[in-house]
Amino acid sequence: MNSFIEELKWRGLFADMMPGTDEQLDKEMTTAYIGFDPTADSLHIGSLIQIKILAHFQQHGHKPIALVGGATGMIGDPSGKSAERNLLDEETLLHYVECLKNQLSRFLNFEGREANKAELVNNYDWMKNISFLDFAKNVGKNITVNYMMAKDSVKKRFSGEAGADGMSFTEFTYQLIQGYDFVHLYQNNNVKLQMGGSDQWGNITTGTELIRRKAQGTAFALTVPLITKADGSKFGKSESGENYWLDKKKTSPYKFYQFWLNATDTDAERFIKFYTFLPKEEIDALIEEHKTAPHERKLQKKLAEEVTVWVHGREEFEKAVKASEILFGRSTAEDLISLDEEIFLEIFDGVPQKDVPKTDVLGINIIELLTEKSGFLKSKSEAARELKGNSISVNKQKVDDQYSASENDLIDGKFLLLQKGKKNYFIVKAI
Repeated sequence: MNSFIEELKWRGLFADMMPGTDEQLDKEMTTAYIGFDPTADSLHIGSLIQIKILAHFQQHGHKPIALVGGATGMIGDPSGKSAERNLLDEETLLHYVECLKNQLSRFLNFEGREANKAELVNNYDWMKNISFLDFAKNVGKNITVNYMMAKDSVKKRFSGEAGADGMSFTEFTYQLIQGYDFVHLYQNNNVKLQMGGSDQWGNITTGTELIRRKAQGTAFALTVPLITKADGSKFGKSESGENYWLDKKKTSPYKFYQFWLNATDTDAERFIKFYTFLPKEEIDALIEEHKTAPHERKLQKKLAEEVTVWVHGREEFEKAVKASEILFGRSTAEDLISLDEEIFLEIFDGVPQKDVPKTDVLGINIIELLTEKSGFLKSKSEAARELKGNSISVNKQKVDDQYSASENDLIDGKFLLLQKGKKNYFIVKAI
C-alpha cells in the first residue's frame, strides 16, 4: 500500500478513493489540492483535518496546493446543506481570502527550492475573466444535467431532505465551477489529485469527469471522513454553538487548549490520531498508559499540547497551561500577577467584577476593600469573621486582617482577585 494512504488509514482518516490513486502516488511525486471556503476571516478547527491531510501529503514527498475559493465562495457549496448560503459582497470576500491565505501559510512549507514546496491559489484569479457564455460553451457542454442530478448533494436538496427547499441555479452550478478548478489546475499546475471531506466526493468526481472529457486526461479523487464526536454530535463547536477558531483573536489559545483537554477518553483516543503528527508507536503506547491511569488524563494533556503548539506555538501553549493551573489551584501569586488582561478575564469568565478607583484599592485595609469599596462582602463583621477563619484570599494567597494591596499586587496593572472559600470569586478592577 502507498505510504501516504497507509498513514491515513491507521489514523482513521481515509474514506474513499478512485481506483488507481495509490498507483499514481507510487509512480511519481504527485500534486494534489484541497479547497477552503472563505466564509469568515479565520478558519476553525473543522478545517484542521484538511490542513493536516495536506501536511501529511507534503511529508510523504508530494506537492500540496491549498486553494482558497474566492470564486466558489461567492456561490456557496450545497454539499450537506439544507439551505442556500447568504452571499458575501466582493470586498468582504476578498478580505476573507487574504486572511485565510495568511493562516494557511503557517501550516505548510511554502519556502525553499524543493519541488514539493506548497502553493496557495485563489480560484477567483482564473474565474473572474470568464464570461457566462464562455463557461456554458466550454465547460457546461461537457457534463449532462442527468450526471449532475445524480449527485447526492443535489438529490438531497431536490427531494426535500433535512428541511431542504430546493436549489437555485446558482448553487446547482457549484459542482461545475469546482470541477473547472480541477481542470484548470490539471492543465496549469499539473494537479492530478483532489482531496477533501467525504461530502465532497460528488464535486471532486465531477472534476475528474470534466478532465476526462475536456482535457482527455486522467485524474484522481481521495476523501477523508467527516469528523464527529464519539456520541455522534457535531465536532468543533461549543455547547452554545460557537466555533473554535484558529485565529487567537477569535478564540484564545487558553480556550482552544481547554477544548482539547476536555475531550472524553473515547474521543481523545481518536483525536490524538487525527490531529497530531505523533508516530503510531508513540500513540499506541500513550493509549495503553492512559488506560492504566485514566484519571491522570495523560492522553488529553498530550493531545492538547500537540494541537495547541501546532496551531499557536509553544509560548502560547505554555501560557494556556499556566492559566489552567491557576484555575485549578496549582500556581503561585506570581503566576497570576504575570497574566495579561485577556487571559485573566478568560479564566475567570462570569465572575462578578466592579470598577473601583485605584485610590480606594491600594493601601486600603482589606476589611474596607472587601466591604465598602468593592461590595464583595455584606458587612465588616462578616469580613472580620471570614478573615479570622482564614478563608479570604487575594490573588489566590491567604491574607489576614492586616493586609492591604500594593501596586505590585495588581494583575496586569489593574486587577485584584478576591476569594472567599474555594469557589466564591470577585474581581476588583482598579481604575
